[in-house]
Amino acid sequence: MNQPTAFRRPFRNRLGALLTGACLSAAALVSVPTAQAAPQGVLDLTCTPPSSSVTTYTPALTNTPQTVSSTVSYQFGPCLSSSGVTSGTAVLNNAPRQRSCLDLLGSASRTLTVTWNTGQTSTMSLNVSATVVGAVLQTVLTGTVTSGLFQGDAVLINQTAPAATILTCTAGLGTVPSLYSTVALEVTSL
Repeated sequence: MNQPTAFRRPFRNRLGALLTGACLSAAALVSVPTAQAAPQGVLDLTCTPPSSSVTTYTPALTNTPQTVSSTVSYQFGPCLSSSGVTSGTAVLNNAPRQRSCLDLLGSASRTLTVTWNTGQTSTMSLNVSATVVGAVLQTVLTGTVTSGLFQGDAVLINQTAPAATILTCTAGLGTVPSLYSTVALEVTSL
C-alpha cells in the first residue's frame, strides 16, 4: 500500500530521531564508569542446621517476674572452614536474675566461647535481638570474635525456635521451661 510522501517523511524523521536518541543513550551508558561493589569479607566458617541450641530455665519462666537462672547449650555442626573446623560446642550460663517470659523479646549483650573440634577456641562478643514473627521466635546475634581462632572476624548467628510456648506464657496460660532452636552461624573476615 502506497502512502503519500507527506506521511512517510515525518515517520522517517521520527524513526531517525528515536534511533539516534537510542544510540546516544547506549553510548552514554557504555562510557559511564560503573560503581564497584564494596569489598566483601571472606567467609571463614559456616555452620548450618542441624546446628542447634537448647536454653533451659530454672525454674520455668512464667508471665510474672521471678528469680530465674538459664543455661544455653550450643552444638555447631556441620561446619565448613578452611581451618579444619567441622563442629563446635559452647555453654552459656546466665546468673540468676528477675525474669519472665516477656523478657525473651528485646535485646541484650552476651559473651560466648566456642570450643571447636580442633581444640581451638573462639571468644565472641555478641549483641542479641529477639522478636516473634508469626509463630517463630527469631533471635539474631551479631558481633565479633574478640580472641582465639578467627579473632577480628564478624559473627552472625541466627536462631529460630517455635514461639507457641512463649505466646502461651505471655498470655498467662503456661510456662517456658526450655527452648530448642535451630542455628546458623557465619564467621566472616573483615
